[in-house]
Amino acid sequence: MSHRWLSDTLASPPIEPLASLGGYPRLVRRSLAAAALICAFLLQAATPAEGAARRTVATVRTATTRQLTAGLRAHTGVATTTSSTNSETPVAVAPSIVPPAGRRLSPDDVLEIAGRLPKMRHVQADYPGSYDGAYLKGPGRWQVSYFSRKGKEIGQVIISDSSGRVLEQWTGFQVAWTMARGYPGAFGRHVNALYVWLPLCVLFMLPFIEWRRPFALRHLDLLMLLSLSVSLAYFNHGEIYKSVPLLYPPLIYLLVRMLLLLRPGARPRPLKLLIPAPWLAVGVVFLLGFRVGLNVTDGNVIDVGYAGVIGAQRIAEGKPLYGKYPSDNEHGDTYGPVNYEAYVPFEQIFGWSGLWDDLPAAHAAAIAFDLLAVGLIFLLGLRIRGPTLGVALAYAWVSYPFTLFVLESDSNDALVAVLLLAVLLVASLPPARGVFAALAGLTKLAPLALAPLLATHGLRERPVARRGRAPALFVLAFALTAAVVSIPALTHDSLHEIYERTIVYQSNRGAPFSVWGLYGSMKSWQILAQAAAVALALGLAVLPRRPGVPALAAACAAILIALQLGLEYWFYLYIVWFFPLVMIALLAAPARPIPADPNPDLLDLGAARPEGWAPGGWAPGGWAPGGWAPPTPPTPAPQGVASEPARSSLPATAPSSGSPPRSATGPPRRSESAPASA
Repeated sequence: MSHRWLSDTLASPPIEPLASLGGYPRLVRRSLAAAALICAFLLQAATPAEGAARRTVATVRTATTRQLTAGLRAHTGVATTTSSTNSETPVAVAPSIVPPAGRRLSPDDVLEIAGRLPKMRHVQADYPGSYDGAYLKGPGRWQVSYFSRKGKEIGQVIISDSSGRVLEQWTGFQVAWTMARGYPGAFGRHVNALYVWLPLCVLFMLPFIEWRRPFALRHLDLLMLLSLSVSLAYFNHGEIYKSVPLLYPPLIYLLVRMLLLLRPGARPRPLKLLIPAPWLAVGVVFLLGFRVGLNVTDGNVIDVGYAGVIGAQRIAEGKPLYGKYPSDNEHGDTYGPVNYEAYVPFEQIFGWSGLWDDLPAAHAAAIAFDLLAVGLIFLLGLRIRGPTLGVALAYAWVSYPFTLFVLESDSNDALVAVLLLAVLLVASLPPARGVFAALAGLTKLAPLALAPLLATHGLRERPVARRGRAPALFVLAFALTAAVVSIPALTHDSLHEIYERTIVYQSNRGAPFSVWGLYGSMKSWQILAQAAAVALALGLAVLPRRPGVPALAAACAAILIALQLGLEYWFYLYIVWFFPLVMIALLAAPARPIPADPNPDLLDLGAARPEGWAPGGWAPGGWAPGGWAPPTPPTPAPQGVASEPARSSLPATAPSSGSPPRSATGPPRRSESAPASA
């Protein structure tokens, strides 16, 4: 390998989407192979040696006695830390003027310090009859908790034993929701550092900048995706009353933007890249290595990944999948069965100690989900418009900071994105679409809202006599898949038990991370927002819209965003549910309206296209960035000379720079792979 190889590759001409005629696809293949080798090496390095001691990882929960733990458990966040659960569990101490052994302050001292705080005085005034209690909080710290008459914790103070200084003081929802306190690195660890997050934002935006069109709408689209970082920054500092309102402008903008892209006459501009696609492919490799390495060395497994490992072990051992989860994750059984089944291979390979430790199985699963997402979004771009779009979409995934946020948290949310991308990849096959739609919906419940849209996709492009067949095949495949993947759960659990542990718990799950949970007086508005989301899901299933996979991605993204706008429990991990769909809709939209596909039963890539169709490259009528190019009438051959026969071949891919190839002395020349005549 040498610099000469890279320069020759970058200088190579554009190629066909499916062919391997030049250096460009070789670079992509070598880049992907290098990424696989890097990831395999890092995964091997992450596997703990047999018999090695594992670090104990615990939740950042605040608990006092058994009564306090029961009051907090239903509202505990998913943040983790490397401190030991036993050392941080509060131990009640009776009031006394005598310091406990090894302590400088007495219980009465810390009660007096906490009682002087204005915030705690206000809490006691708001709750007449409230009382306090002192607790030992790990080595060198005290905890003072205030309770209402009914035993609910309403205030909490953490005090240093050596100095008597107040370290933390919390009231309101931040008493119960430790994840709302802004503990550093609770989610994503060092990905939240400015020296990591800001460069990723720049890398994400840079290739898609059009300097000649500074006010291009695409710039605003990408900035809105990045503007969610502002809300996360306030969340990371525990300023929930600022973080929550800042969520909604970008989400509403993206919802409207996706709906506008569904207009039958919409004509978005073709994709233009500031950085050549081969260089982006190299960037994908390096960013993949960085992401996997950061996960292995710095990632923390939150309760979502922990729950996946617990469920996987239960499936492997033939135990009930729902109910009686460990006390440090007692509501980990709130997901669909597919979520736990997806963790089974990793739990079988890496095992589980029975503790919330390093959980290498959860790390491996998160890395696998991330790599699958990159591969699938690349294949989708390849299918829709060729290698350039595939590389651009893969680059967008690996450079978007929120996808790394999910990977660093070892969450299961990337699995939802993977299954939705798989739905788009087989969008023209109703049975396959039904299979992956069921898998996505039974991983987390939100994708079930896409079922009506996916069931009716492509009906308008089909003959009238065959329009009833596709939805029937979709429903049949959906039902069979749901039945098969539910076998491990239904073998030991009743439908009522599963319903109570999943749908009922999720629907009654309150949280201060949305306007509905934070302000608490907007129930009627929340019902209206949820009804609007249901109406949108049903409406997009029957209303006319632009055909094609990019339009389907836009419709799915719009439904998911609308659904998230009505959720009371919302979190930043959910962004990756719709992010790849938004990027496909924004970058893969055709330059011109797409006529009906005469072969809707075939996959988009392999379907025979009508005369004049050009997915990107040279068409008989000239350069076509993607769409329809009117065919040029054949030039009559001179008398006595036979005209060149038409060659059947896929048209070539558009160069990443957006300009057709030119000869040294003349006008643009037609690609050799293009048809010679109409």
